Amino acid sequence: MGHPILLIRAPYPGRVNAKRLTVILTAAAATAAVAYAQLGAYTQESLNATATGRTFLEVLSDLNKYYLKPVDQEKLLRGAINGAIGSLDDEFTYYSQPEDNAIDAENLQGEFYGIGVQLIAANSDGTGGKIDNVFRGGSASSAGVQIGDTFLKIGDTDVSTKKLNDIVRLVRGEKGSTVNVTFSRNGKPYVVKMERQPVTIVSVETTVLPGNIGYIGLNTFYNTKVIEQFRAAVADMKKKNVKGLILDLRDNGGGLLTAGVDVADQFLQSGPIVSLRDRSGKTEVYGAAKPSATDYTGPLVVLVNKNSASASEVVSGALQDDSRAKIIGEQTFGKGVAQIPIDNLPDGGKVAIVNSAWLTPKNREIHKKGITPDVVVTDTRYTQPLNFTGGGLKAGEKVTLTVAGKPVTVTADKDGKFSYTGEAARPSRSAAQGEAIVDVNTDAILKAGLAQFK
Repeated sequence: MGHPILLIRAPYPGRVNAKRLTVILTAAAATAAVAYAQLGAYTQESLNATATGRTFLEVLSDLNKYYLKPVDQEKLLRGAINGAIGSLDDEFTYYSQPEDNAIDAENLQGEFYGIGVQLIAANSDGTGGKIDNVFRGGSASSAGVQIGDTFLKIGDTDVSTKKLNDIVRLVRGEKGSTVNVTFSRNGKPYVVKMERQPVTIVSVETTVLPGNIGYIGLNTFYNTKVIEQFRAAVADMKKKNVKGLILDLRDNGGGLLTAGVDVADQFLQSGPIVSLRDRSGKTEVYGAAKPSATDYTGPLVVLVNKNSASASEVVSGALQDDSRAKIIGEQTFGKGVAQIPIDNLPDGGKVAIVNSAWLTPKNREIHKKGITPDVVVTDTRYTQPLNFTGGGLKAGEKVTLTVAGKPVTVTADKDGKFSYTGEAARPSRSAAQGEAIVDVNTDAILKAGLAQFK
């Protein structure tokens, strides 16, 4: 097939044009799509050729014929797709529905029309939405929205228990259109009307640390603008004549392999960066380093943690194998496979299919193993939140405890049990995209990385 390059837009079913191929390296877990080892595609004839295939068709028919309630055909067939992929027991092969695929495409391009916020789930089950950052100059910032505010309604729609992507879909829209959002702050609701404005995601953050040590934090490789942004950051560090450079890949779950190769190439002069091995065992070098006047050749340290995955591991593995940088931090995630994304399926959805394992320059396979740092340090930026459980109360009865000097009230469930989980502390974020906020005193990994230059 040849080497995968920037984008995949494969004809359906299963015919991949190698000239329009992207390899994705990301640790986002999901389940979905299927392949049949002996057939390029399923047909009515091929399904009728086996007892299992005939059974599949008959079960679908019988459900429509006999089930007590009307069957939602879209839901039924998508359930079959998800079930087929689930049978592979591979969290990195997955199907995403058309509506989710549209959001994903916007994220990949790094541009859309919205209110200028970054969201995380508000509830422990992954639902709801809470403001994790408010970008300076955006509509939300002008409206007084603050970090920690939670979404209650968008328009007249209750979103307090909606999936995060559903909330994002309602917030984004056409340029210049408006959206009314009801937020909650400290338990009190408030409503703001905001205009959707252009938002460009900046995935690279920089600053200069004590001792004139440069710092570049790379948040994701899943943004087509990453290469341009990262090259600009390296050029800025060289212009400032920094004595050394820290590359922070902590909490970077990966993204495009092309972006990972380009980032590594900014620091390497020659040799392979990563190789891909297919199911036949054939291994080919995907990316090799080439010297360039724009490369940074000074002292280098790379920071990683347990959430550094995929393309982050490609970069740290290549730099470690070449003895180009000291790797500091925690054992990385261990996502050592690459996927082909096929994103023009007939329904508008996308399937990402694991099709190869990747290897470091010294042919290390890191899948489910990870990269072991040269200096192991625990990430101290996140504290374990206080939590407690109890019982013995009457259903609905309340109990108040003092936590860190503040009263916390919990309510017993129908069985008289109660529980509380405090909010985990998170690193401070800058409202100015591209500006890094770090604290050497409380960040053990960063402190250890900085110590390498003394």
